Amino acid sequence: MSLRHRIGALLYDWPKFELRMRTGKWVLVHNRAETITTDGRGVLCHWQFTSDLHIANVFPSAGRRLMRAALRDWPISLRDDATTSEQPDVSFIIGHRGLARLPLLLQTLRSIAGQRDVTFECIVVEQSQTREIDASLPKWVRYLHTATPSPDFDYSRSWTFNAGAEIARGRVLILHDNDMLMPERYAAEAVARVSDGYSFIDLKRFVFYLDEGDALETVVQNLHGGSVIATRDAYFDIGGFDESFVGWGGEDNDFRERAEEHGGIYGFGYLPIVHLFHAPQKGKLQGADAPAVKRYRELSQIPAKERIARLRALRGDQK
Repeated sequence: MSLRHRIGALLYDWPKFELRMRTGKWVLVHNRAETITTDGRGVLCHWQFTSDLHIANVFPSAGRRLMRAALRDWPISLRDDATTSEQPDVSFIIGHRGLARLPLLLQTLRSIAGQRDVTFECIVVEQSQTREIDASLPKWVRYLHTATPSPDFDYSRSWTFNAGAEIARGRVLILHDNDMLMPERYAAEAVARVSDGYSFIDLKRFVFYLDEGDALETVVQNLHGGSVIATRDAYFDIGGFDESFVGWGGEDNDFRERAEEHGGIYGFGYLPIVHLFHAPQKGKLQGADAPAVKRYRELSQIPAKERIARLRALRGDQK
């Protein structure tokens, strides 16, 4: 960062950051040009897409301090074994492809095994030509294989989530990426917000991205994807995830817009997530030119209500 950036952050960002950290209100930390509101528990971000926390980019020590505070309040527990239920409160659903990310998946599963104060199950949906990972998964994980139509078929995250949701037993679905560690009360907090009357929930406040050496690289706010929470009924009411998204990008934004149309989202984030390092996906490097991102731009011109009706019709659900 330039000297100008460092001086600006010291003058304009650091005093508020320091006050919030000293008073235990780390959840209220945000960039100076951004607007937030709070319900007394979490923070609602009033901007559309994600943003990096500027002070953490200028002063990495601030990001590390923020992460320590967040994980002190909401610790992550990693366990190798779990007791699951055939009638769970929560069904975790994780899509996966390939051996390269298997170590990340196994770490993510350890954070699921560490969940407490809730009954749960976990479904891993492998999307590939042949089964590759089933023998490597813990015995408490339910495994589902969805065979791709051809070897060069790009990854469809939407397809994995819908396939997992079809066999899920829980009333609450957590559709989660295979590279994100969650606090030990993540599922319990999801159930609590459902008990408050919400059907779609986003609990993420900060996502802490690690680098290749497991040091903190950046802190991201307002991440709509990565971990999506919905009641099972509401998930299918809006048509699930749109399987026309193939490759990286777009499907989370489309899903969120349809969820908002359904009746809104509890979006006051207050929980931390730790994102494990991996090389960028092919489509992410394409940015706005990625086919799935272009697909989102096309769909965003269609009212969410019409998108819901189309997806329900495709499922044969005329309700």
